[in-house]
Amino acid sequence: MDDVVDVAVVGAGPAGSAAALRVLQLRPDARVLLFDAAAFPRDKTCGDGIAAHALDLLDGLGVHGVSGLGPPVPRLRLRSPGGRVVDRACARPNRVVPRAVFDAELVGAAVARGARLRRHRVRRLEAGADRVLVDDFAAARVVIGADGANSVVRRLLGAPDPPPSTVAVAVRGYTPATPDPDALVIEFARGPYPAYAWSFPLPGGGANVGYGVFDRRGGGSRTELLAALRALLPGQEPDPATVRGHHLPLSTGPRHQPDGRVLLAGDAAALVNPLTGEGIFDALASGALAGRAALLGPAAGAAHRAAMHRAFRRHHAHAGLLARLLRHPRFLDAAVTAASRHQSVFDAAVDLGLGCGTAPAHALARVALSYATLSRTRGAVRVG
Repeated sequence: MDDVVDVAVVGAGPAGSAAALRVLQLRPDARVLLFDAAAFPRDKTCGDGIAAHALDLLDGLGVHGVSGLGPPVPRLRLRSPGGRVVDRACARPNRVVPRAVFDAELVGAAVARGARLRRHRVRRLEAGADRVLVDDFAAARVVIGADGANSVVRRLLGAPDPPPSTVAVAVRGYTPATPDPDALVIEFARGPYPAYAWSFPLPGGGANVGYGVFDRRGGGSRTELLAALRALLPGQEPDPATVRGHHLPLSTGPRHQPDGRVLLAGDAAALVNPLTGEGIFDALASGALAGRAALLGPAAGAAHRAAMHRAFRRHHAHAGLLARLLRHPRFLDAAVTAASRHQSVFDAAVDLGLGCGTAPAHALARVALSYATLSRTRGAVRVG
C-alpha cells in the first residue's frame, strides 16, 4: 500500500478531533484521516457540560467559537448525601452544549483545517515496521485510538480489562423542565457506592438530566437507575425517547500506552474523572498530546506515555485518593460543608473535578476540620 497518511485517528469525538487539530496546527501540510462509525451530527450519552477549563484547551487549539454555542451557566449547586449544600458562582462560567452540536463543531473545525473525515467502523490494525494498516485499505505512519469507552483500538493493543470499581455506569435523558437555568445541579445519593443525579440547563430551555454510579457493581438496571433519578430530581422526568445508558472508564483504572505507532486518547485511554464523571477536558487534553506525539513516528508511543505522565500524574494521584474517600458519605458531607464556607475550597474542588487541578493543603485542612466537627456533633447527638 503506497498511499500512507501521516496520522489516522479512529474516532472523531472530542479526543479525536483535538488530536487532528493539534497535528494540523503543528504541521499544516500533514495528511490526517479521521474515521468515525457515525455520521455527524450525532447524539452521544453525556451530561453535555463544557467546563471553562475545556474552553481554554479549545482556544489553544485555535477553536474559538464553542463558547457561543451555549449561554454561560455561572453557578454550581451540590447537595451531599447528608443534606449539606454548597451553592456558589464558579470562578468562570461553564456551558451546557448538547454533544450533537459540540462534537459536530469540533469535527467541522478539524475538517476545515485539512483533515479528511471518513465514515467507517475500524475493526483491525496491523502494525508494521514503518506504518500501521487500518482494515487492510488504509495505512498511516501513526494511528490514534480515540474510539471511546468501548475502544476497539485499546482492545487490539492488549489493554487489561478494568476492575468494576474503576467503571462508572450512568443513564441520561432530556426533560423540558428547567428548575434553575443559571446552575449546574448535582444531588448525591445515599448508598454503598458514590452516586449522584444531575440537572444541567440546556440552551433554549429544558435540561440534561441523569444519574450515575461510580462503581459498575452498583449500577443495577436502567429501570433502577431511572428510579434513583426520579427520587433525587422529582418533577424532572426525562423523555423516554431520549434516555440512553453508558459506562465510563475512570482514570483510577489501569494505564496502558505501549511503545510504537498506536496511541490512545480520551475514554479509550480510560481518563474519565473519578470524582465527577467529567470526560471532555481529559479527552481534549489527551487528544492534543496525542496529536503532538503522533508526529514522532516510531517514537510516538513512548513520547505520548511520558507526556501524559507529566500532564496528569499529580491530578490522577489526588483525584484517585479523593475518589476513595468519597466512598465514605461523611467525607463528602465535610467537603461540601467546607466548600460552602470557603470560596478557596470550592474553587479547588471545581478545578479538581472539571479540569486538571489538585487538592491544595489548605483545602484539605479545612475539609479535615469540617469532618472533625461533624464527627463531634454526631457523637454528641448519639450520646444525648
